[in-house]
Amino acid sequence: MHLSIEGHNIALDKDGYLVNLNEWTPEVATLLAEQESIALTPEHWEIISLLQSFYSEFQISPAMRALVKYTEKQLGAEKGKSIYLLSLFPPSPAKIASKIAGLPRPTNCL
Repeated sequence: MHLSIEGHNIALDKDGYLVNLNEWTPEVATLLAEQESIALTPEHWEIISLLQSFYSEFQISPAMRALVKYTEKQLGAEKGKSIYLLSLFPPSPAKIASKIAGLPRPTNCL
């Protein structure tokens, strides 16, 4: 699988995650989100940035429970709820948000 941006092909694995994390750009994120039928808003970008910080700190993509806890710690109790994350990245916030953020698939997400 590939994404094409301005004639540049970006490799994706069989599940649609970036093969080379260094190829992530906001434009790539927008295309990946469109494939998930998501129009990115400032709230989405806030979580995408948060995920990238998590990955930078821990070198893994968070599973749902870790994502909720990290979001609560960083953004407060109102956004640190699975229902909030589910409203942004259905049907699986940890998987979908990690994909759009250019990160690997969380290891314990089916």
